[in-house]
Amino acid sequence: MKTSLNLPDADGFYEQLLDAHQGLSDQQSALLNARLILLLANQVGDARVLKECVEAARAVPE
Repeated sequence: MKTSLNLPDADGFYEQLLDAHQGLSDQQSALLNARLILLLANQVGDARVLKECVEAARAVPE
């Protein structure tokens, strides 16, 4: 799992993500996130890496 920045335009992607959620209800926004997660997971395509990512995301302190 990569933990250092690996996205050439992270701010641009974040802006795209925010724009994609504009005007959506909470439920629509959650569905968009779920679909995006599944699409990105398919791009990664490595079950071990995906497991590490899920564990790392869950371990983030509140």
